[in-house]
Amino acid sequence: MSDTSMSKDAPNSGESEVGGDGRMNRLRFRKKDMPGGLWLKCESCSGTIYRKEVVEKAYTCPACGFHFTMPGADRVRHTLDEGTWEELFPEIEAMDRLGFVDSGPYGDKIERTVQRTGQKEALIAGRGEVLGRPVILGVLDFKFLGGSMGEVVGEKIALCCDVARQEGKPLILFTASGGARMHEGMLSLMQMAKTCSALSKLNEDGGFSICVLTHPTTGGVTASFAMVCDLTLAEPGALIGFAGPRVIASTIKQELPEGFQRAEFLVEKGQVDVIVARDEMRSMLARLLDFGACRPAAKAAPGPAPAAGEAAASPAASPAAESAAESGAAPPS
Repeated sequence: MSDTSMSKDAPNSGESEVGGDGRMNRLRFRKKDMPGGLWLKCESCSGTIYRKEVVEKAYTCPACGFHFTMPGADRVRHTLDEGTWEELFPEIEAMDRLGFVDSGPYGDKIERTVQRTGQKEALIAGRGEVLGRPVILGVLDFKFLGGSMGEVVGEKIALCCDVARQEGKPLILFTASGGARMHEGMLSLMQMAKTCSALSKLNEDGGFSICVLTHPTTGGVTASFAMVCDLTLAEPGALIGFAGPRVIASTIKQELPEGFQRAEFLVEKGQVDVIVARDEMRSMLARLLDFGACRPAAKAAPGPAPAAGEAAASPAASPAAESAAESGAAPPS
């Protein structure tokens, strides 16, 4: 047998050796046994980074500071004080009302996603504290069907608004989403109006809300609750928009400006209030919560007349107000 035929046959035999000591064979099996997912490539600087190092730095690139999409559970731990988290509405889960089928039944896709992620829906909601300040927190997790908004996400946001109103606590929302969930059709689009209405009611009753836009926040989420809170924050470099930049460019047949739909671009245009780095987020939220606590309370809803004791304990009216009341005129402002 010729040397050429031996070289062709050697890779198929599985017994190829270098220098007669079996190093190639050992290296091949060692490579097979090496676990995957140990390294990440940064989308910004293209550097190769050890995954554990990225996780330790709150999912930011140690070289350039790029903010990776953060899993929902890690977001909760990074935002709230240790030991203060109490999950709300964990029992609510999605239903396949339309019998939707694309590559497979929607119901089967939900079951697989629940098993893979260990959570029942894209929104994680609960109570907690940020540097000692009590809050209601809602976090969209991108790993659950791209953080898409369906019936359950809309319902849980509306319920969070109700709890915030009833308990007099501020509401904080973190978004990372591809938009409305297409598998639920019109039912998912209805959540846009539902969430905006719930936040409007919270605002009317004197509540305070903050939304933090993270990478990426797009589609129906951007076009609804993400943009109607009292304050809108964003993480550096976050992609924020409705349709994607390629779709827009192909539609209008024009070249888009540099940085289009990024957080920095939107701050210049006034759509985002401030950009906050992830390692500064807790301290910034605490400052803003203190600011929100000074907000004047909304006009109280009509209720039963106070008892005699309560009326006696109320603050005395000023002489000018008493005089105006006797004359039937409006009190001075």
